[in-house]
Amino acid sequence: MIATALPAQAATHVSPPPVHALVDYQLGGGYAPPSGVTVVTRDLTEARAKGVYGICYVNAFQTQGGDTHWWLTKHLRLLLHNSRGRPVHDPGWPDEMLLDTSTRAKRAALATIVGGWMQRCAKAGYRAVEPDNLDSWTRSGGRLTLRENAAFAAMLIARAHALGLAIAQKNDTDMLALHRSTPFDFAVVEECRVYVECGQYTRVYGRHLIEIEYADDGGTANLAAACAARGASISIVYRDRDLARLGSPGYAYAHC
Repeated sequence: MIATALPAQAATHVSPPPVHALVDYQLGGGYAPPSGVTVVTRDLTEARAKGVYGICYVNAFQTQGGDTHWWLTKHLRLLLHNSRGRPVHDPGWPDEMLLDTSTRAKRAALATIVGGWMQRCAKAGYRAVEPDNLDSWTRSGGRLTLRENAAFAAMLIARAHALGLAIAQKNDTDMLALHRSTPFDFAVVEECRVYVECGQYTRVYGRHLIEIEYADDGGTANLAAACAARGASISIVYRDRDLARLGSPGYAYAHC
């Protein structure tokens, strides 16, 4: 069963990012934001960019590659396992293992861990959190369900709001149908133009949407089309796939 939706007034003390702001997506490492940028996303391990609205990235439904040993030795039971008893890895990111959201007890234990990370974000001065891999259930081989991930998401939403943080839905159009039970404050979506999904998100979130398009999938022509369609209403960011630091090989950044 999905956790009960928060009362409408529970999120009134949090502020999502300003709509149609200039955004930079700096998960590959922090650097001075380009001129005019007022919203910056950085990883939990990075210092918050000063003088802008900060979004803190947390890998909430899968492990980070560098944390494999910690999970295997400290929280093995919270990892999703296959029929052979081995942790299930994301085929696209083989150094990441899926977290097991299949029971209420495991979701509560995971929420304590991830909630601690979100508290770290709040203490660092971030205004919002972006919990990634909400759609891990689609890569679980049927071992997880949409509703189990939604139940975990509802726990994270409650914790974020209790910390004064806005919280983003990251991808997963299937989750939109459960928005009443998972009342995220805004959405961060990757390549919604490429996958023809942007309208599904705007119908739920309106202008509270950050769209990310990548240079290796359609290039600047894709960016131009996205800007023509939605650039006057929402934030649209163009980045290289590796999200390289400014000045590094392959770095790309643009916006509408």
